[in-house]
Amino acid sequence: QVQLVESGGGLVQTGGSLRLSCAASGSIFSINDMAWYRQAPGKQRELVAAISSGGRLNYADSVKGRFTISRDNAKNTVYLQMNSLKPEDTAIYYCNANIQPGELGWSSYYWGQGTQVTVSS
Repeated sequence: QVQLVESGGGLVQTGGSLRLSCAASGSIFSINDMAWYRQAPGKQRELVAAISSGGRLNYADSVKGRFTISRDNAKNTVYLQMNSLKPEDTAIYYCNANIQPGELGWSSYYWGQGTQVTVSS
């Protein structure tokens, strides 16, 4: 079974930095796009940043210039470097990836379990 596991969340003060990691494991044939979403209490889940298999980037306007998404294809891992954090960034951050399983079935989107990021003021 394919799974995504996030790490790197925690508590940080305003202006601080965190680096989130998400590693895909299991029976994987290929990974297409990977992305980070976040969901704050009472809010809908929103796209934070995305990166395609070819390295094309997409960021939410609210994080442009502060967050950087990257991936290490050899490690099946996507990262989110978060700088200049604000209280508004407080949310559960979820990894998402479109993956074709090793069984060569249809590609599907998979979600990580989420990691909490809390930015104190």
